[in-house]
Amino acid sequence: MIRYGLIGRSLKHSWSQEFFTKKFHKEGLSDHHYDPFELEDIEDLELLLSETKDLKGLNVTLPYKQTVMPLLDAIDPMAAAVGAVNTITIRNGRTTGYNTDVEGFRSTLLPLLDGEKPRALVLGTGGASRAVAFVLRECGVKFRSVSRNRERGDLTWDLLEPAIIKACTLIVNTTPLGMYPNVSEMPVLPYSAVGPRHLLIDLVYNPPYTQFLQKGQANGARISNGSTMLRAQAEASWRIWNN
Repeated sequence: MIRYGLIGRSLKHSWSQEFFTKKFHKEGLSDHHYDPFELEDIEDLELLLSETKDLKGLNVTLPYKQTVMPLLDAIDPMAAAVGAVNTITIRNGRTTGYNTDVEGFRSTLLPLLDGEKPRALVLGTGGASRAVAFVLRECGVKFRSVSRNRERGDLTWDLLEPAIIKACTLIVNTTPLGMYPNVSEMPVLPYSAVGPRHLLIDLVYNPPYTQFLQKGQANGARISNGSTMLRAQAEASWRIWNN
């Protein structure tokens, strides 16, 4: 048995198990399995690793992409630069953290930008937002981050006036707002300021069309969900696990 898995606090939204199960079946890897491991606290990772000896790799989802880092034996330079880990290798009892969200978001963003450099808003300041920020800097896109307090972001939600929305024609939601099962939730924005010049990207992929994306599309904006990022980061994880 060769086992991989996903760690997070709540995994009802995740399609990672479905993705890898189909991949293993397609490649004839009948001895490979991918399982979800819900951890109430990131400190529970140590117990998981000690009890699950056949684990070869893990993906990491919210809220542990940053808090998992001090628990690992080593961090890949890219993940260290981003400040977040979403992929872990386990070899000879040694854990190493990587970040494949960068590759995933890059795969989503670049075809949509088509060489342009719009001003951007990044909604949220968690682990996924760090990969988004890394790619935006890489592309030369100026951005501001939005958080519940100014200590973590450039702006707080209450400061998002229509003028800011109109000026920032790329808006990326990195929060879990709208993610299954809480599909009625969405970031609090003055959506009336969104128009045909805007591109709205939601890292949420379940459901495929969140309220955030629906609001944007209704006002003429281009939209993209997190499905491309999911596939690209998962394939990058698979390459790392088998390197």
